[in-house]
Amino acid sequence: MASGRAYQPSGTSYSQAWLVERAERILFVSGQVPADAAGAVPEGFDAQCRLVWANIMRRLADAGMALTDIAKVNIFLSSRDHRAANTTIRHEILGDHSPAITVIITGIFDEAWLLEIDVIACA
Repeated sequence: MASGRAYQPSGTSYSQAWLVERAERILFVSGQVPADAAGAVPEGFDAQCRLVWANIMRRLADAGMALTDIAKVNIFLSSRDHRAANTTIRHEILGDHSPAITVIITGIFDEAWLLEIDVIACA
């Protein structure tokens, strides 16, 4: 069973580094977007962000993993205007778990999407 440890956690569900020891499995989750199984994209950042995290949780569950197995998160935001909401929702979802995180402001593949998130999980 893998164990992990945050270095310099921020208190808002991210840390400067995350050490993984004794990992037997590593899961690379492709960028998850705010579309449901039917391809529907909700309006507004909060709904989209929650859907992206729900999609991530499904990918983790498919591999027998949980949010606490996440070691690294890359978040792509379409606008700086979404920074505060992103932090609030991420902290709500991850709680005390503080993986290494990078946030990038960039154009997103589909203009309807306000964010995309990929993760690396280890167990």
